[in-house]
Amino acid sequence: MLKLLSTIALSIWLSNVIGQINIQLTSPDDNIVFSFKLTNASPVYSVMFKGKMIVDNSPLSLQFDNGKFENNLQVNKPVFRDTIEDYELVVGKTKSVHAHYKEVTIPLEETKAPGRKINIVVRAFDDGIAFRYEYPQQQNWSAYTLLDEHTTFNLAGNPVVHTLFLPNYTSSHEGYYSTLTLNEIKEDTLMDMPTLFEFPGNVYLAITEAALLDYAGMYLVKHNGVLRGILSPLPNQSDIKVKAVLPHHSPWRVLMLSDRVGALIESNILTNLNGPCKIKDVSWLKPGKTTFPWWNGNVTPDTNFAPGNNFETNKYYIDFCARNNIEYHSVVEYGLHQWYMDDGIPFEPGPHSDVTTPVPGLDMQEICDYAKKLSVGIRVWVHWAALYPKLDTAFALFEKWGLKGMMVDFMDRDDQEMVNIQTEILQKAAAHHLHIQFHGAYKPTGLSRTYPNEFTREGTLNYESNKWNEEGLSPDHDINMPFTRMLAGSTDYHLGGFRAVPKVKYKTQYTRPLMIGTRCHMLAMYVVLENYLQMVCDYPEAYEGQPGFEFIKEIPTVWDETKVVDAKTGEYIAIARRKNDEWYVGIITNHEARQITIPLTFLNQGKYTAEIYTDANDSVANPNHLVTNLGL
Repeated sequence: MLKLLSTIALSIWLSNVIGQINIQLTSPDDNIVFSFKLTNASPVYSVMFKGKMIVDNSPLSLQFDNGKFENNLQVNKPVFRDTIEDYELVVGKTKSVHAHYKEVTIPLEETKAPGRKINIVVRAFDDGIAFRYEYPQQQNWSAYTLLDEHTTFNLAGNPVVHTLFLPNYTSSHEGYYSTLTLNEIKEDTLMDMPTLFEFPGNVYLAITEAALLDYAGMYLVKHNGVLRGILSPLPNQSDIKVKAVLPHHSPWRVLMLSDRVGALIESNILTNLNGPCKIKDVSWLKPGKTTFPWWNGNVTPDTNFAPGNNFETNKYYIDFCARNNIEYHSVVEYGLHQWYMDDGIPFEPGPHSDVTTPVPGLDMQEICDYAKKLSVGIRVWVHWAALYPKLDTAFALFEKWGLKGMMVDFMDRDDQEMVNIQTEILQKAAAHHLHIQFHGAYKPTGLSRTYPNEFTREGTLNYESNKWNEEGLSPDHDINMPFTRMLAGSTDYHLGGFRAVPKVKYKTQYTRPLMIGTRCHMLAMYVVLENYLQMVCDYPEAYEGQPGFEFIKEIPTVWDETKVVDAKTGEYIAIARRKNDEWYVGIITNHEARQITIPLTFLNQGKYTAEIYTDANDSVANPNHLVTNLGL
């Protein structure tokens, strides 16, 4: 159900001081104040939180191929709204969302030729500010070529920054996060979004974007001491960022803001800024857990069949799923050759790649039919460049076979062309009842509200790298995820490694990879990370009969409610998530052992039974050991 209420917004004022237009917009709870003014040089905005300046005067301008939109501007009559929107998410950390925001549309018009008109639309929520550029239909301007978007964020003071630095725009967004002050950041170095900023007095700001559609992805750089947005250029050149026909608009530039870092994690501001669900019938969408045998090395037990890209190997994993409440089995590859015909090396598509033709000996119809009898869904891995040329043919065939979804991999770009390709994949996949898991892909931007068949995205360095990463991912890396990448949404992480070892015993293993964090840490990650398609990556014999596997079998992947009970950036986090009447609480720390007190104020009154998993006393030497207790 969707409820909309629009009235003239309160707590908004205009003034004309010495000929200067000033517009102010406050959040519904009055804690956040967005101020806009038009100077002789450019439009400028600022943001205050509870009386503290967070974003000081920050210029806005746009560079087109036919000139800059910056000065010689006038402000036409602003339009204000106060809106309440109630909606339900098919996939999300919250089922029922109540969104209350105030909005102002600020129409800007050039007073000299070419006389272009661009609106700045601002929305103020209790948990942040968002604004975007809108290009209304108008005479004498029907299309535009954008060379640069000069959106600046002139942050007050010298906040602590948690960010992922990137060498260029071609990226899988997998790397180690850095923590340093704003002053320490090198000029013109790409920063991925979301990036988190900590101000004195426990004020937290995260900058990201929402509703990335038909536009280039944005990054942050520090230029001349001030943060600014910078867009990913279209392929094979460096100047053009966006080409579009009017009417059009940019994504939302989002500033998540609170004095409690957990509020940023709980926030639904990104889905609030996206359009309603466009899939009329969502009954076929089934979030859940999935195998991913590539990670463990396609391990099978001693058998009377030859392991490989064949029915028997997949049957072994399908039977495992059926026994253990795992909704999906993924058909990926065997012996470093994907399940479909391809003459590329090793996974890059060759000139005769064909995702509609399985390798000899692999009957996808047989696999899907067998899995269906056991109520297990089949999904596949595909390279995007092999899939996209045959998108319509492939999706029609996949639906005929009975596939339920797929991982689309190695996209590694977020220019406007790639953004549009991903949107087209989502739209056409929905028409064929297929869910999508994007790998080697940019961050989520809340689009799972509009297209809930987008179950998850990677865009972070995760446990898959333990197959080759000589350092191995440690809890010190994991603890960064909730405060950075996960602020954008569903975060795929290749969970389920059950072979934890002390750091000194860690080594890379392409088959049966090892883990550094404890097994209990791994279980907690299933709660801490928001992911609507959690992986169960190891092989069946690694799980069955092992302590802790019962927890993986029962945990949901979508939630009715999410609460961050306690958190400290870079140190620890405790997240409580509810599905129906059951609460799951996950707590992870960095490398330091610690005890924290968890208030249970998120529970309604009543009597509860608690099943508690904790590291065993000897977990430093034996990190797979855990203790299970029952409490009332």
